[in-house]
Amino acid sequence: MPSHDKLHARLFLLRAAEPPAPALHHYVAVHGPVDAVAQIRHGTAPAAVLSEVTRPDARIDDDLRALDRRTARLLAPEDGDWPLGRLTGLAGLGVPLALWVRGSGSLAELASLAVTVTGARASTEYGNTVAGDVSYELARAGVTVLSGGSLGVDEAAHRGALAADGRTIVVLANGVDRTHPHQHARLYQAVIEQGGLLVSEYPIGTRPTRIRFHARCRLLAALAAATLIVEAGQRSSSLAVARAAGELGRRVYGVPGPIHSVTSKGVNELLRTGAATVASSVEHINYQEGVR
Repeated sequence: MPSHDKLHARLFLLRAAEPPAPALHHYVAVHGPVDAVAQIRHGTAPAAVLSEVTRPDARIDDDLRALDRRTARLLAPEDGDWPLGRLTGLAGLGVPLALWVRGSGSLAELASLAVTVTGARASTEYGNTVAGDVSYELARAGVTVLSGGSLGVDEAAHRGALAADGRTIVVLANGVDRTHPHQHARLYQAVIEQGGLLVSEYPIGTRPTRIRFHARCRLLAALAAATLIVEAGQRSSSLAVARAAGELGRRVYGVPGPIHSVTSKGVNELLRTGAATVASSVEHINYQEGVR
């Protein structure tokens, strides 16, 4: 947990700007959160930074109450549990100013050996079976399975890891106090009870939006050594995870699907263009430390 002044500053910054806000993140990294907030409030920060601050009067009351009740905790770059090596490469895409976490596990430890498994929300039985089976085998091998908690492939990935008594991380596009989709309340509780985590860069009470789903793609890519796309249509947000992973030098894999399947057109295109490597089993996925 950061010091009192740094804590308040980071809570303010999380509410003052919509991620990824790369100019603000760079300014905070150079000047520190306390000085950055002072400059923002005085209007003396660079124009590029001020343009990203959409809520200069942000209040942090709900966040402080959540911390007091210990319903969630805040991780900042100065914390020992910050997954530094994973997130350092995000400079150009926007390093999180801090991360909200629910669960008692160590994010740095869980992310040190992790694979992101994601894909279509409107998935087929084929996609769900593959995602569940691969995640089960990854978890059995001691690998943390990351996904976005959505319906479809994401849900199958989380459940596969849990079925193997493994650990999984849900990267959310909303506050960690909210359950989205609402029917996943028991799933998220099981994730926490089994040593996994709910993670978000969005403050307490924040609702999911299309922009936030897109922004969290870079975190899904960054927090794992490899990303596996299981079914994805041509406009699937999981393709943004694959692109971010490629930009970060992470390994990207795809599960080939039927050529006439709408839910496989996106992932098949990744494979055709060489943006992803074919993976039809866990043995094809290199999840060890290091980048491509």
